[in-house]
Amino acid sequence: MVRLRPHHLLCMLTFVGKGYSPEFVANFEEIVKRVAKEKIVQIVEGPDDICAPLCVDAECHCFRTSVTQRDALALRALSKLMEEPVQSGMTLKLSISTLERMRAAFAEGSTRAACEECSWQTLCTSIAEEKFEGSKLLKALG
Repeated sequence: MVRLRPHHLLCMLTFVGKGYSPEFVANFEEIVKRVAKEKIVQIVEGPDDICAPLCVDAECHCFRTSVTQRDALALRALSKLMEEPVQSGMTLKLSISTLERMRAAFAEGSTRAACEECSWQTLCTSIAEEKFEGSKLLKALG
C-alpha cells in the first residue's frame, strides 16, 4: 500500500513529471503507477513514499512547519470533500469516481488552501485548467 502525506494526495492529481530532482520525479512516477494499480493509499504524517527516499536527515524539508501546515490544510479540505474525517493512519480507496470528485474539487479551488504558498501552484493551476491533460495519474488509470 502506498503511504502518502495529505498534501501529496493533492499533488498527485496534477503531477506531470516535473519535480525537485530526477530522482524525485522517477520515484513519484513509480508511486503514481502503484496508486493507479492498487487504488488504496494510507494517509501518514511526515515523510511518505514520495519524499522519504530523499529525506536523509532531520534537516529535510518534510519536517518544516510550512509543510506540516500544508498537510493540515489538505486534511481539512479532504475531510470536507470525502464527508468524513480524513486523518493520519487511515486508508482511502481511490476509485475512479473518488478521483474524479477530487479533480473537480481541485479544479474549482475548494481543496487548494494547502497550495497557496507552494512554488508549484501556477503549474498545478494550469494543469487543472487543461482538464488534467498530461497528468501521470490520468495516464496510469488509462
